Order: sequence, then structure tokens, then C-alpha cells
Amino acid sequence: MARVIHTGQALVDLTVEVPALPVRGQNVMASSSEQAAGGAVNILLAAVRQGATCVHAGAIGTGPNGNLIRGALAAEGVTWSAPAIADADTGLCIVMVEASAERTFVTTMQAERRITVESLASSAPAAGDVVCVTGYSLAVASTRDPLLAWLPTLPDAVEVVLDPGAAFAGLDAGVRAAMLAVTDVWTGNQEESTALAGVAGMAEAASAIGEMLPDGKVAIVRDGPRGCAVAVDRRTRVVPGFPQIPVDTNGAGDAHTGILLAEHALGRDWLTAATRANAGAAIKVTRRGPATAPTASEIDVFLAMHKGER
Repeated sequence: MARVIHTGQALVDLTVEVPALPVRGQNVMASSSEQAAGGAVNILLAAVRQGATCVHAGAIGTGPNGNLIRGALAAEGVTWSAPAIADADTGLCIVMVEASAERTFVTTMQAERRITVESLASSAPAAGDVVCVTGYSLAVASTRDPLLAWLPTLPDAVEVVLDPGAAFAGLDAGVRAAMLAVTDVWTGNQEESTALAGVAGMAEAASAIGEMLPDGKVAIVRDGPRGCAVAVDRRTRVVPGFPQIPVDTNGAGDAHTGILLAEHALGRDWLTAATRANAGAAIKVTRRGPATAPTASEIDVFLAMHKGER
């Protein structure tokens, strides 16, 4: 069975709910706080809940945060391939969630940034596997350089997926070009995709980014409740979303990406995978917490309930 392998940063999310962000230099009272595994963990847990085999190829530290990451992965059957970083713990991502469900992040950098070509190679990608890269890895030399050295060595039948994040469009042009040259699938949100392509609209951005990729590759652009656009084989189609009243959007994009990649690894066509990813993200925004993507059976029930709306 094809595997979903994630090379990005597994972090501990410290999430606080606030009525609004404070004015600079001022204070705001949080109504709740919680620590949970996040970052790459969100995508891996979303994928494994669809029945995919999943591996974390990034670095995990030793200490309370690293233990929390390993515990969250192990609890759902996700393995990790690289040896632990002995002298550093995993970092934190501080997530401020406003009453509107909008979120703002501050990320620290610790053990998860200490990868090598050898540690990445410990995941041993094989034909049919899907290797996910985040643009945030490319923003820092300690993770960028090993990745850009390792990715071109992968077997041709391994698919490289780029989840660009807000960082990708602002990277050095040479770094962007090197990454796009080895990218088989782009999956980003509207803002990230427009920042690179310079055009608004899901379909327009997906088509433009598809032209930036090698021939025959896939570009997917999502826009929350509006769904996503899929550009493949020089044709772009919009897959409608499932609007919900959100309570927490943190991790919704991760849920979409994880479900999309799992469905693809399991043999679904891109349009079917996108429909299920849209449904999974819609369910996730009604739940609190970053790693609360639904299972495959929950998506089945949701789609059956909304069948008449398609």
C-alpha cells in the first residue's frame, strides 16, 4: 500500500482562545488554553483516519514536547522514521484563536529543525508513496538545504506534494524554482496560491500554478467553504465546498491536505479525493482543536446527508 510520508515540522500547539488580539503592548485575557500535538501531526492524523499508512520523516526532540508528539502519533498508528534529537526538545506553536474563529500564530524553532539527508532517507520512500513538503521547511536553511538535496534523489514513482504555507511565495526565486521543479502536486489555500500566481480566484490560481509545474502535474487551490479547484491534464474544475458555522479553523487546511493525500494514496481520482477533503475540512471547523479531522466513516455519513446538495 502507498504511504503518506510527511517531512515537515511536528510541533506542540499551545492554543488560547481570545475575544480579539490585543493592541500592541497591551494584554488580553484568554477564556481557555490547551496543549496538543500539531503542525505535521495534524496532516498525518487526518490521513491515517482515512485508512492510509502514514510516516513522519521529520525530527522529534526529547523532552515533554517530543514525548507528546510521539504519543499522539503512536495512539493512531502513525510511525516515525528518524532517530530522536537527544539534546533538544520539540518546539511550540502559540495559536491565538479569536471569537470569529480566525487564528494567529507564533512559532518557535527547536529540535524539529534539525534534519539531514540521512534522517529524511530513513523513511525509505518507494514507488507509489506520497512525500509531503511544507513551505515552512523551505524558509529556514537547516530544513531547506537537506530537503532540496534529498528530493531530487527520490524514485520517479514517488510523488512529491508541496503544501506551500504563507512562506513559499516570499522565498528566494531560486528556492521556489528548485522546489517547483520536483513538485508533482501543489495543494495550497487561495491566499497562498494568489501570492505566487498573481491572480485571484480558485480556478484561475490553480490553472496558473499548474502551468508553473512540470507537465502532467496537479495544482489544487482551496478556499474554505467555497471548496477547491483542481487543475489536472490542462483542465481546471471547481469542487464545491460545504459551508458550516465555524468554531475553530485552526487545522482545517491541514485536515483538507491530509484527507486529500490519503484518498489519493488509496487510489481515488483527484476530484473524488477533493470532494472528500472538502467534506472533512467542513466537519473539522465545527470541532475545537487542531488535530480533530474526521474519520472516513464520518465523511461517508456527512456526504450521504448532503447528497442532494451536489
